Amino acid sequence: MFKRINSSALAVVGAAAIAVLPGISAAQQSLTVASWGGAYTNSQVEAYHKPYTAKTGTKITSVDWGGTLGEISAQVKSGNVKWDVVDLEAAEALKGCEEGLLEKIDASKLPPGANGVPAAKDFIPGMILPCAIGVIVYSNVVAYDKAKYGAKGPKTLEDFFNVKKFPGKRGLKKDPSVTLEWALLADGVPVANVYKVLATPAGVDRAFKKLDTIKSSIVWWTAGAQPPQLLASGEVVMTHTWHGRIVDANVKEKKDFALVWDGQIQIPDLYAIIKGTPNLEAAQDFVRFASSSQPLADQANYIPYAPTRKSSLALIPASNPNRPFLPNAPHPGRSMSTNSEFWMENQDDLNKKFAAWLAK
Repeated sequence: MFKRINSSALAVVGAAAIAVLPGISAAQQSLTVASWGGAYTNSQVEAYHKPYTAKTGTKITSVDWGGTLGEISAQVKSGNVKWDVVDLEAAEALKGCEEGLLEKIDASKLPPGANGVPAAKDFIPGMILPCAIGVIVYSNVVAYDKAKYGAKGPKTLEDFFNVKKFPGKRGLKKDPSVTLEWALLADGVPVANVYKVLATPAGVDRAFKKLDTIKSSIVWWTAGAQPPQLLASGEVVMTHTWHGRIVDANVKEKKDFALVWDGQIQIPDLYAIIKGTPNLEAAQDFVRFASSSQPLADQANYIPYAPTRKSSLALIPASNPNRPFLPNAPHPGRSMSTNSEFWMENQDDLNKKFAAWLAK
């Protein structure tokens, strides 16, 4: 996902400097971290930013960003780097590293897990990249309002595509990622074969043909705050969403939205450091701190996103109300992880095909 909302407000957290990191001047005791806003950024502020400020005295300013590498490229190429650390998805982290927009991260300096296990063995596979370190995993799922369906709501991903059984508008993120995988899953492609099929012209055509069956019923969204709003207003009967947004709406706004876990696609978010930041040493230190066992476990107190370290999962008590909603908790139905390498290589081409399909 669980990917994020753009919020208009900027959260600024910090305290008076109480310590100076070795080798970093007092003038450098501040960092700007770009993330996705809303409940997700709040969870980072509480679990990462505030504890780090308390430990080091380094002030952290949070800003929201739109998730496109162009925003980072503009800063790097102009030499006017305004952000130090950015939260992004793996495909963007791989591409940004390849394009020289991100600093390399020395994985050997990552702290071991709380249980003493070396970081290389503590992180779940794929979370240590050349220029980024994974912090959470979120899920793309379907959600609906229980008040409208009761016990007869959708149960499978196929139900999302069944406009006869479940008439009404559906919300989908205006992006080929997840949308194309879901189309193939709903068309009968096994989880293990989704990316094999999507890597072929015939597979792409098959995905768009399946999407044609619901195209006239789709309401497209672009920001993570929209799916709960679309459900609450009744504009859609069900929607694609990042699962944490729905849990947050249920808790904070007393909504009664249900999650359909079948077909969930898990996506990691990672921390990367912008190439050319004048605060490189402090940024590296912050990323090491934020991706250590306890902060990752503490984040689950604020949002039901899964930590990327095995040792962190062990630190989340069974009594934590968010634990049942973690993507890697037991859930019914099919589950798969995004293939970041596939999207890094095919994003531009599939974006063009997706735009052409939308224009028809």
